[in-house]
Amino acid sequence: MGYKTLIYDVSDNVATITFNRPDAANAMSPECAREVNLVSLEIESDQDVRAVVMTGAGKMFCAGGDLGAFAAAGDNARSLLMQMTGDLHLGLSRLARNAAPVVAAVNGTAAGAGFSLVMFCDLAISAESAVYTMAYTNAGLSPDGSSTFYMPRKIGDRRTRELMLTNRVLKADEALDWGIVNQVVPDDQVVVEATKLAQKLASGPTQAYGQVKALLNASFDQSLETQMEMEARAIAHQITTPDGKEGVSAFFEKRKPEFKGV
Repeated sequence: MGYKTLIYDVSDNVATITFNRPDAANAMSPECAREVNLVSLEIESDQDVRAVVMTGAGKMFCAGGDLGAFAAAGDNARSLLMQMTGDLHLGLSRLARNAAPVVAAVNGTAAGAGFSLVMFCDLAISAESAVYTMAYTNAGLSPDGSSTFYMPRKIGDRRTRELMLTNRVLKADEALDWGIVNQVVPDDQVVVEATKLAQKLASGPTQAYGQVKALLNASFDQSLETQMEMEARAIAHQITTPDGKEGVSAFFEKRKPEFKGV
């Protein structure tokens, strides 16, 4: 499938999604949101994809929503935003439910929707020059792109409120300290390092990773007993899978497991 606002590539079981509007700071346009939804369908239907990298073309990761498109919509802006967020959120939901871990390669500024996407990803590698700001309320808007779900879960309520209400700008080292990203690397190494991490994950027990994602996403909404029951059912299922059996056998045979990801 051809895309106008994204570059999509699959190699060595890793799917790479590159936001490709560098002249517009990779801003999230209605067409881009629609293509995020479409690419999530492509990933969902491709059993060879076992990890995903998300990055941006040029000097920015994603500078937020395309305010020009919102302004141009005039009185139809509400309908446009409902359609756009519907597309984006459906795509993110599908990627979240997919077992493949998603790694952000934050090559530059992540603002607004771009920051939300970083928070959505399971892991994040940041370029040294990258900066992070929510920015929504600077434009009189409220956050979208899953950030109100993931940000308080990953960095806590107080810090989330500070970022969303004050639009504080964080440099890469601060983002690392706050737990927003997992690693900071030189600018020219960010995609390389994120891809290495994704390739490592792609050789692992994909369905077990999927269970990790599902359990963690549910953990803030369940009682202790319900969460432990979900854990019990997940691990009991995993022990019956080919990768579960391989992992146990490899442990006793003192060798590296060879996971198939199925």
